[in-house]
Amino acid sequence: MSLHLDKSVPVGNGISVVIPVYRSENILPRLIERLEKVLQELTLDFEVVLVNDCSPDRSWNVIAELAKKHNWIRAIDLMRNFGQHNALLCGIRAARFATIVTIDDDLQHPPEEIPKVVAALSQFDVVYGTPDSVQHGQMRNMASSLTKFALQGVMDKKVARKVSAFRAFRSQVAKAFRNYEGPFVSIDVLLTWGTNRFAAVVVHHEPRRDGVSGYSIRKLVAHTMNLVTGFTILPLQIASMMGFGLSLFGFGILCYVLIRYFLQGDSVPGFPFLASIVAILSGAQLFAIGIVGEYMARMHFRSMKMPSYVIRTYAGVDDVDQRPQGDRDEPKVQSD
Repeated sequence: MSLHLDKSVPVGNGISVVIPVYRSENILPRLIERLEKVLQELTLDFEVVLVNDCSPDRSWNVIAELAKKHNWIRAIDLMRNFGQHNALLCGIRAARFATIVTIDDDLQHPPEEIPKVVAALSQFDVVYGTPDSVQHGQMRNMASSLTKFALQGVMDKKVARKVSAFRAFRSQVAKAFRNYEGPFVSIDVLLTWGTNRFAAVVVHHEPRRDGVSGYSIRKLVAHTMNLVTGFTILPLQIASMMGFGLSLFGFGILCYVLIRYFLQGDSVPGFPFLASIVAILSGAQLFAIGIVGEYMARMHFRSMKMPSYVIRTYAGVDDVDQRPQGDRDEPKVQSD
């Protein structure tokens, strides 16, 4: 459901804003400046957790400088590019406050809209900021729609259509996936493990101010495939229904051949007819085998216990206890 709530609604005892960073060296100073103004107006404890997803530009250098300047910035640098959702998972586990907000690093999610999204948490556990207008190209929008369609299998259909990277949720929800391990991560699916109280509010959406998005159509499609085969059984159900339907189709063809034989005294002529039937059945079998193979591949990767992310270093962390769970025994490393 969509909500329009006043900013005066209580928002809890602290806010952690988690931001995955990739190719944003020129945008980050402006983002932090706007975030500071908004978070200070809330008169609550706050922090910003920046997770550098092995950006090839100078993003980490900029992050480290910002962390030195602002004591409310905590930064994490990943060993390689794990993907947006993996970086988000890392930042969410590092967050310390009761309310967690996730936004993109490109200023398409205006920081000024954070109070509106957070306010709705007085009634719900997870709230999405749905853009009032979409600023992407047609192909990107189609890929996003495919992802939202896949999410309808694990959450309310109305909310699934309004899912975005602009989220606010209670930190208790993250306890549901505290021990999750694996290379395939979907934050939106993981949130459904902890609650079914979802909502959405309409927020302003701005065009990207600098550079191009690192989330290409190919990555969106790959994320959708990982979502449907890694967190749902929808493809297996489709394969089962297809197999049942083609079995009925084959039975109908058999009845047609037998009836023709008994009524007309001859069989159905023509090689194209037989070849078409064989092609349909063979294609269905290969499709089902491919679906099963996708699931087996994911079981294989999870059996190898591949990590969701690996941390290289930290910046802006003054105490070992502030690090993400599982990383507190590592020696503290400061950025150059």
